[in-house]
Amino acid sequence: MTVPSKLDAATKSAVIDLLYRLADDGLIIGHRNSEWTGIGPILEEDIAFSSMAQDKMGHALAFYRLLHELGEPDPERNTFERGPEAFRCCSLVAMEFLSAGSNHGDLCNNPVRDELMHRGDWCGSLVRQFLFAEADAVRMAALEDNAYEPLAHIARKLRGEIKYHTLHGRLLMEKLGRATPESGQRLQAALTKLWPHALGIFEPTRFESALAAAKICPPESELCDQWRSEVTPIIAKAGLTIPANATPHYGGRAGKHGPELAAVLDAMQRVYKLSPRATW
Repeated sequence: MTVPSKLDAATKSAVIDLLYRLADDGLIIGHRNSEWTGIGPILEEDIAFSSMAQDKMGHALAFYRLLHELGEPDPERNTFERGPEAFRCCSLVAMEFLSAGSNHGDLCNNPVRDELMHRGDWCGSLVRQFLFAEADAVRMAALEDNAYEPLAHIARKLRGEIKYHTLHGRLLMEKLGRATPESGQRLQAALTKLWPHALGIFEPTRFESALAAAKICPPESELCDQWRSEVTPIIAKAGLTIPANATPHYGGRAGKHGPELAAVLDAMQRVYKLSPRATW
């Protein structure tokens, strides 16, 4: 097992990149899921999404702390002071799900929340959470025995929580996929839209060979194959079809993002930026 002080320069850079991908994915999907707090379609799902949001933000904090141990900025600065180009999250976690049209009137207390309440598509958020949680589970299983002990320790710790995220997604996908024609159609539409972005979770990076050689993380293609083997039977059981010949949506791991991420960060960082040096 390797500890921070024993990492050579090339491996350290690769570990830092991996940790940023893990932390940024967790932070952004956690924030997106938190947007449903108080306005979920039913109380049970309101609580479930709030709980998973809290879990993912906690996971992000754990990874940001590991980054700080490697000389990166502290978790507060990493969360609230970086611009979109510095984030390494995949496009899936930043997406917003709003229906077209519908003027929601003059509700300005929280514009993001008001927009979601009037035009939000919870179905999209559910399918995203299902696809992401399955990928999260595959990756943490691969990392729990990796050669970098601080990361292996965190992966073993997080797998217990992620297990409940996958159980939630599998149950809801199967239940709603065949509940009514409308629910099946809406899930299928969300799956078709999100599938290329879900493939983007496994975007290759220039650090992939170094991570594999150091026995820290397998190649992304290997993780993607495992993820496909997990989600394919669940999707079939739900009566849904995986889009054929989908082109993965890449770019996020290189800091190339759509306007959705900038909007998320604007909302998330607004209060902090009112007084960045404030102490609590």
